Amino acid sequence: MTAAILDGKAVADQIRSEIAEQTAQFVAAKGITPCLAAVLVGDDPASQVYVRNKQRACENSGITSRLHRLSAGTCQDELLALIDELNRDQAVHGILVQLPLPPQIDESRVLQAVSPLKDVDAFHPENVGRMVQGRPRFLPCTPHGVQQLLLRKNIPIAGSHVVVLGRSDIVGKPMAIMLMQRGAGGDATVTVCHSRTRDLPGLTRQADILVVAIGRARFVTADMVKPGAVVIDVGINRTESGLVGDVDFEGVREVAGQITPVPGGVGPLTIAMLLHNTLAAARLQT
Repeated sequence: MTAAILDGKAVADQIRSEIAEQTAQFVAAKGITPCLAAVLVGDDPASQVYVRNKQRACENSGITSRLHRLSAGTCQDELLALIDELNRDQAVHGILVQLPLPPQIDESRVLQAVSPLKDVDAFHPENVGRMVQGRPRFLPCTPHGVQQLLLRKNIPIAGSHVVVLGRSDIVGKPMAIMLMQRGAGGDATVTVCHSRTRDLPGLTRQADILVVAIGRARFVTADMVKPGAVVIDVGINRTESGLVGDVDFEGVREVAGQITPVPGGVGPLTIAMLLHNTLAAARLQT
């Protein structure tokens, strides 16, 4: 059996088309154009690519995009001053601070400084708390993209055993919380695995849906996957042979029922949900 490919790019294109239409309606009704301000500190090549892709996606969806570039030597107070300025700017509806930040900057303090109403990454403690309670203002972009992929591909979530490999604040934790919530897109039985998990292959082989987000190239192999399982590969790793995921794609696709590729899987969905959150933020602030 060879797994069917879950084309994240095609689903993301569909979502972005919907957002472009909704944005045009919002602009026509309110006379206000949603605006996303991105802050890029330093010259990390991967971060520059990500920000450029987000800017292009904004433009194609009718959302204004601003980019604030700061040098790698920027001090924390300077960055916090910029965020305060963006918080007070009524023309800016969403603020994105591109991670990672240089070592001299306290990442958590910076993310907490972003207004919860403009926190389109959903990293602020207030927005995280609302998500945990099941009444979110915004949902984190990557987990939300995965959830939308599952829903739009009619993959059963309710009652399924989902194993999330990775416990990061950006993907693993929110992914587990979202899929265990009551209602559409939730009601799953969720197991979270990490570096201290015992008998990891034994647990991953129980998964109806396996979500992998650990940042280790080709870590999940065919013997770790239940035949017919849905495998969602969130990882993006730069290797000598190019971009690869956290899953050994060629091996696992011979066991799984459905699988996301890298690239072209979860990545485009992350950007699509960032646009979704920016439009939602503009609605909240108008």
